[in-house]
Amino acid sequence: MELDFTRDEMMTIAASRALGNEDICFVGIGAPSAACNVARLTHAPDITLIYESGTIGTAPDVLPLSIGDGELCDTAVTTVSVPEMFRYWLQGGRITIGFLGAAQLDKFGNINTTVIGDYDAPKTRLPGGGGAPEIASSCGEIFITMKQSLRGMVDKIDFFTSFGHGEGGNAREELGMTTKGPTLLITDLAIWHPDPVTKEFTVIALHPGVTRDMVQETCGWKVKFADNLETTPEPTELELATLRDLNARTKAAHSGAGA
Repeated sequence: MELDFTRDEMMTIAASRALGNEDICFVGIGAPSAACNVARLTHAPDITLIYESGTIGTAPDVLPLSIGDGELCDTAVTTVSVPEMFRYWLQGGRITIGFLGAAQLDKFGNINTTVIGDYDAPKTRLPGGGGAPEIASSCGEIFITMKQSLRGMVDKIDFFTSFGHGEGGNAREELGMTTKGPTLLITDLAIWHPDPVTKEFTVIALHPGVTRDMVQETCGWKVKFADNLETTPEPTELELATLRDLNARTKAAHSGAGA
């Protein structure tokens, strides 16, 4: 089946659709940032985007390279200190959604962005948690987006950077967490929701052209599929044009071509 869009484009657009106009969203750099800004530029113009550096209500014209990118502060409604951002806004329960990526992810939505391998002698040292552990515990709910691979979607993560649902079930409640934790996973192949009881991620929709075998072959645990498995609607012309224009502007700006 030949598609007029890439798997990455489908992932980003599917993720953007999960966001609403009234959401206050703590945005991660990379794929989460792209999804959030596509939502802002299409169906959710009034969404409030917050980045870890303290920018509130930011509306970047290009995607930021990091949380310290000047584009975020330049376009924000206001910028507050990082301690205020975390203590008042995040830990105060004022943010509805945290949108995160992952280097490693398990079936209960636990995230590793710290090390691959043994912590004391890792094969790879990753960027670390930053504010993600606090985002994962304090936002109303967590959306996760990542490309599927056996290396990334694993049966057991090497390090708990950001707590999802632990070993499943009521693990969050047992630790005193009152937020929902991961409620949505969008990959380049499928849309996943946690089981209401076990909290194990279950595929509820396959992206166009994707098969069950393709999902299982790129996932390190035995995948569960919903009984009423759906197909993700294809990107609209507006969604694709918005994403492609955003990526083109970003590439030009970061390469110096936009100067």
